[in-house]
Amino acid sequence: MVLSSASGALRVGIINLMPRAENYERYLLRPLDRTLLAVSPVWIRLGSHRYSSSDAERIRSAYLTFDEALARGRLDAVVLTGAPVEELAFEEVRYWAELSEILQTCRRGVASTLGLCWGALALARQLGVDKALFPAKLFGVFENRHLLADHPITGGTDDSFWCAHSRHSGILDRDLEREQSAGNVRLLSHGAETGYTVFETVDHRFLMHLGHPEYEAERLVEEWKRDTALGRTDVPRPQNLDLERPRTIWRSHCNELVTQWLRFVAEQRPGSTAEPARGATAEPRMNPTESDSSSRSPRSPTPGSANS
Repeated sequence: MVLSSASGALRVGIINLMPRAENYERYLLRPLDRTLLAVSPVWIRLGSHRYSSSDAERIRSAYLTFDEALARGRLDAVVLTGAPVEELAFEEVRYWAELSEILQTCRRGVASTLGLCWGALALARQLGVDKALFPAKLFGVFENRHLLADHPITGGTDDSFWCAHSRHSGILDRDLEREQSAGNVRLLSHGAETGYTVFETVDHRFLMHLGHPEYEAERLVEEWKRDTALGRTDVPRPQNLDLERPRTIWRSHCNELVTQWLRFVAEQRPGSTAEPARGATAEPRMNPTESDSSSRSPRSPTPGSANS
């Protein structure tokens, strides 16, 4: 996989692994649309993923393989979404080998890759940091405090923020603290219930957020109803959320995070500046003939599952 160069709008690859992928797209398009940078979202599919719950025609017509995306130009940044595979070891995930190869390519040649929820866990795994399974789902809206006031992405904002979490696994605080002491990661936020939520590699190439900043409150309600219908006994009622009158109180955190992240990405482009145009316009899918080729812990773990 070879990364090529491009100019103009920031090309942001989005590896969308969420169930009903087409319904999830708006959660990412909204914060991308709020930034004052020209952004071109590039929806990316994995050849080894079935997308069984998603609209097959949407995936076929609007999503590119990673190699197809690179054939059209440099990817300035990549977003890796969550995925409903938390109960599986990484190596048991059908598409893990393909995804790992993509992420290693991103680490070498993409300015920054943002992982959300399981996506953040997958990025951490590339660093040799494994996840820990929780006896009960971490579910609801929780407060975190920023740890570095001068950080280029998370600094300069409020001292604390609220964010949605919906996951059965995480990374133990002591493991992340060990990685920071070894000079491998930089810890950016912490919460009493969540543990460390936002962290990055010291070269800024991987930015990991274990929450769901892109979610709207209604999404948590939908997940609660789904898990309740499934009879799951390891899913508590979501904390700090009124199920009858749900309110999204973390939208500003999401918008600020994405905006500052993309500004950072734009600054990494050699000899280029981002265009000052609001909004995100997705690229059309390439025709087949154009393609190249593809301590403290938030919970005591017991080494369960879908986060979304």
